[in-house]
Amino acid sequence: MGENVSRAVAGLVGAGVAAGVYAVLSRRADASWRRTDHAGRTVTLYAGPAAALGAAAGIAAAPGPARDRAAGVLAVPAAAGCGAYDDLVGADDPRRGFRAHLGALRGGEVTGGAVKLFGIGAAGVLAGLLIEERVVDGVLTGVVIAGTAHLVNLVDVGPGVAVGSVLLLGASGLPGAVGPIAAAAVLAPADLGERAMLGDAGAHGLGAALGVALARRRGRPGGRFVGSFVGRTGRVALAAGLVASASNGERISSVARRASGVLRRAAGVAGVPGR
Repeated sequence: MGENVSRAVAGLVGAGVAAGVYAVLSRRADASWRRTDHAGRTVTLYAGPAAALGAAAGIAAAPGPARDRAAGVLAVPAAAGCGAYDDLVGADDPRRGFRAHLGALRGGEVTGGAVKLFGIGAAGVLAGLLIEERVVDGVLTGVVIAGTAHLVNLVDVGPGVAVGSVLLLGASGLPGAVGPIAAAAVLAPADLGERAMLGDAGAHGLGAALGVALARRRGRPGGRFVGSFVGRTGRVALAAGLVASASNGERISSVARRASGVLRRAAGVAGVPGR
């Protein structure tokens, strides 16, 4: 009962911080945090930092070892910060994919994509080393955290898809994801209603939070969806799958675009208000 209460508290903290940050930021009139969406509407990127800070606060308030919680507090803001850099600095950069950004880096240009690749990767590994005792396991866990952050960003191609993915994956046997789930849920109406978008900051932040929650599942088999992530073999398999998803990013994003259309229609039927 005590652990369930602690999880409930973590959820309330995650939701409360996300809602509060979003409300405060929404009073700002900063053009650099506004974008034109697929339908030509002007939306804000404020849901991104709100989601990331809510997720980090929820992880900090969750039950469990202090090192695990510290890993989340490290990885989530770092991933969101790298994403925010790309949101603001790399918004007009047409280059996509790691190969293009690494090519630019070889030419002496540091792109927003390169900042995300190395910044989120380094933060993931540091978080993994906090969670795991052995270096090899820590590095593998870091790949999982960074890879999950990238995966959520790959599906953030339309209203509701990234948030829906976080809610689906987080609810599939990840007790440590209560805070991130709550942060995503409280911002879902603004995202589906096309008043705000997660941007790279929110997608990478929530993805890193899921990666940390997934890593914290170690040693606790039996989850409905991710119980196999136990031991080094499971970690290697998951890391390989996430790397493969990054290599096929356009295919994943294409599927996510179709899912976004379904979600928008469902939101309209459910009466989620737009602009």
